Amino acid sequence: QVQLVESGGGLVQAGDSLRLSCVASGRSFNVFPVGWFRQAPEKEREFVAAIKWNGGATAYGDSVKGRFTVSRDNSKSTVYLQMNSLKPEDTAVYFCASSAFNTKLLTAQADYNYWGRGTQVTVSS
Repeated sequence: QVQLVESGGGLVQAGDSLRLSCVASGRSFNVFPVGWFRQAPEKEREFVAAIKWNGGATAYGDSVKGRFTVSRDNSKSTVYLQMNSLKPEDTAVYFCASSAFNTKLLTAQADYNYWGRGTQVTVSS
C-alpha cells in the first residue's frame, strides 16, 4: 500500500508559478512511475505529466508542454510538478498517482493504482 499526499496548491495570478509536491509513504514507491492529473469543475480528469521511477523519462499533456516540469527525489520519496506561466485554464484540483505493478512510463489513469486526495490550484486572470 502507498499513501500519497499532495501539497503546494494555492491561489495565484496568471503568469505566476507554483510547485506542487507529492510525498509518498508505504511500500516501494521509488521503483514505480508517478503521474500528475488534474480535474477542473464539470470536466473529466486529464493527464498532466508522468515520470519514470529514475526520472529518466517523462511525459506531458499537450496543454502543459513547455510550461510544466515533473521531477522526483527518491531519497525523499517526493515527486514535484513545477508549473510556470500559469493560465486561468490551469485551474483544477491536481492529483498525483502511483502505479503498484507497472514500471513503464504511464499516462493513462487506469494504469495507476494509488491516488492522493488532491490539491487545489486556482489561477486568476
